[in-house]
Amino acid sequence: MKKSKFLYSLPFKLLVSVALGMGFGLLLNFNSESAFTTAALNVIVTLKYILGQLINFCVPLIIIGFIAPSITQLGNNASRMLGIAVFIAYFSSLGAALFSTAAGYLLIPHLSIRSSADSLRSLPDVIFQLSIPQIMPVMSALVLAVMLGLASAWTKAQLMTSLLKEFQNIVLSLVSRILIPILPLFIGLTFCSLAYEGTITRQLPVFLKVIVIVLLGHFIWLFLLYTAAGIYARENPLKVIRHYGPAYLTAIGTMSSAATLAVALQCAGKAKPLRKDMIQFGIPLFANIHLCGSVLTEVFFCMTISKILYGAVPAPGTMALFCILLGVFAIGAPGVPGGTVMASLGLLTGILKFGDYATALMLTIFALQDSFGTACNITGDGALTLILTGYAKKHHIEEQHISI
Repeated sequence: MKKSKFLYSLPFKLLVSVALGMGFGLLLNFNSESAFTTAALNVIVTLKYILGQLINFCVPLIIIGFIAPSITQLGNNASRMLGIAVFIAYFSSLGAALFSTAAGYLLIPHLSIRSSADSLRSLPDVIFQLSIPQIMPVMSALVLAVMLGLASAWTKAQLMTSLLKEFQNIVLSLVSRILIPILPLFIGLTFCSLAYEGTITRQLPVFLKVIVIVLLGHFIWLFLLYTAAGIYARENPLKVIRHYGPAYLTAIGTMSSAATLAVALQCAGKAKPLRKDMIQFGIPLFANIHLCGSVLTEVFFCMTISKILYGAVPAPGTMALFCILLGVFAIGAPGVPGGTVMASLGLLTGILKFGDYATALMLTIFALQDSFGTACNITGDGALTLILTGYAKKHHIEEQHISI
């Protein structure tokens, strides 16, 4: 049963598409002078261009569809503890992003990465251009989403809140039924192009090193997060994290915070330092808005891909802006595989100026290790719940049962 589920999972489809794309691209590379290669490349670059246009068109819809409703839902249930929870979730993600950025500047220059811009085979031009412009620029969509969400929460506009929620369901349907199904094809075509050019064969060892570095980064960030939570709450964080083994392993297997939620609640419930009401309130909430592991992963991968494809990592100012906004996008990320990077496509193209190749690489590598990012997210929720417990005790908030 588990094997059959894996065969239909997105990571397996991506693995197959990457393998087929690379294999076909290498075949075309060996027969670069044939008429078949020319015709095949014309089809590949054109189809990839059309799919890329469709994906980019959906970016503003994803931003509005997930950021605005998330803000209204927080506003409708506004309370002091909710505000604190959102605050620490955002700053945990922001801290993870900045930590990953600093690590990127320190480590990436030593990974022997060569720019792929030189000595590559050239691809033919697109046969025809089917332009599908976005309905609005990415930053306009973000500002509109934030303003709509805040104004709806402030005025308690029930009709607009309901409409935004319906729109969120519509966008999620588009993501699940259109973007996710075409993603393996788009990525397969992209890897075929990269293999033909010669990029993949030169940089594959680098990607393997980067994945190992990111996994180590997860454990370092969890250590820092639990240490800070223990100091603030004046509790031994080991009494919390030592119960999180089952939740971590479950998240690796399910690649879903929602599917891991029941196990996470059981693990947190065994931790004596955590108040029961804070567990009932914090664990389900953080499962949806706290994505420190995913954010850490995306930032480091972005810097690596930028170095590989464009010859340099983004400027510090650009990365700082990217990290600040990525924390916001993570709070409203859709609950699908690779949801964080899907929600932040606009940041990749708008702030980091990623093209189709860079975006496809980002989506692929992120999705292939998404289970470990999810495991880091879930495990980090225990530290944030410990902070909530410490805050409640320090401010003499009476313990109560909260039904989530």
